[in-house]
Amino acid sequence: MKAQPPLRLTSQAMAFVLAGGRGSRLKELTDRRAKPAVYFGGKARIIDFALSNAMNSGIRKMAIATQYKAHSLIRHIQRGWNFFREERNEYLDILPASQRVDEHKWYLGTADAVTQNIDIVDSYDIKYVIILAGDHVYKMDYEIMLRQHCETGADVTIGCLTVPRMEATAFGVMHVDASLRITDFLEKPADPPGIPGDEGNALASMGIYVFDWAFLRDLLIRDAEDPNSSHDFGHDLIPAIVRNGKAMAHRFSDSCVMTGLETEPYWRDVGTIDAFWQANIDLTHFTPKLDLYDREWPIWTYSQIVPPAKFIHDSERRRGMAISSLVSGDCIVSGSEIRSSLLFTGCRTHSYSSLSHVVALPHVTVNRKADLTNCVLDRGVVIPEGLVIGQEPEEDARWFRRSEGGIVLVTQDMLDARARALG
Repeated sequence: MKAQPPLRLTSQAMAFVLAGGRGSRLKELTDRRAKPAVYFGGKARIIDFALSNAMNSGIRKMAIATQYKAHSLIRHIQRGWNFFREERNEYLDILPASQRVDEHKWYLGTADAVTQNIDIVDSYDIKYVIILAGDHVYKMDYEIMLRQHCETGADVTIGCLTVPRMEATAFGVMHVDASLRITDFLEKPADPPGIPGDEGNALASMGIYVFDWAFLRDLLIRDAEDPNSSHDFGHDLIPAIVRNGKAMAHRFSDSCVMTGLETEPYWRDVGTIDAFWQANIDLTHFTPKLDLYDREWPIWTYSQIVPPAKFIHDSERRRGMAISSLVSGDCIVSGSEIRSSLLFTGCRTHSYSSLSHVVALPHVTVNRKADLTNCVLDRGVVIPEGLVIGQEPEEDARWFRRSEGGIVLVTQDMLDARARALG
């Protein structure tokens, strides 16, 4: 009789995705949408990475807690992630902050978002819960982390990045012993502790936590009754477990999914304009650090039914062309030059215009003779004829959002205000 393959632990787990944050460092990009709903990579939204990791890891029960300006996120989930079927014991629940516990209480913190939905998690009949942030870009097999959690008998297992020690000052840092048991949790320390045997590096929290549900359930109920708690995993629950229980660190490098093209573990918090622009532009490189073409670990998302991209005109200075760029479906590059740029679905660029190192979100129109460099164009922006952006810092800052790194964010509201001021 043929031996049966071992049961994946993820079949007994659910993913609880925290997707309620605004992401204020993205400025106007999150004026109308939560950070997890921000577009990324030509087709996807940021939240698709956490959900795809769960899906590819074998998890078929998921819940997404939303709060800040959630309509765009909810609509994306309904359209792109509606293939879960109850008859196959699959579930994906969207859990808006809806005052289910108290008519005066929204989600008070990351832990409270789970506490307010304990009855829903109970109904899933699962053994393990994986708490995920919905706003990071990476590929990871949660099964590997879950196995470590079970083998070590941990109360909580925390996903950790290995970063140069003095770069860890911006993170929550794990102080661990030789077995990777966490002995202290330090929030943004000035002098981060090194890893035993690798003192030049430190372990920084990814905001990914694995729990046995029975253990976490009891912990959440006790935390909810504590008037001094901020009801947050990072500030309250995790430090308490480090002090009184068994918290283990899991190295991201042990479970990061890489193809032959990817040479090192890839994880990005695209939480600033500069980081968002850079991560998207990185995808245009000859060998990008993140492989989106990996069919073994696809990034699932909502795919619109649209015609292919089209490039038209072929005369001197009026040639539709794209070099080292990603151009999505339903884009028309009409007599314009695109270099090292990323165009989302439905963009239009008109004759004699040029785009260099530009991230254009869906349905952007660039009119004739515009010259754009080092910028992010929000969804639906219409660039006026002849507008030059990215060459005169003072002029850019006068009308648009110019980042510390010199990247220019352009929204339609900014363009309308400019048009009114110039008459």
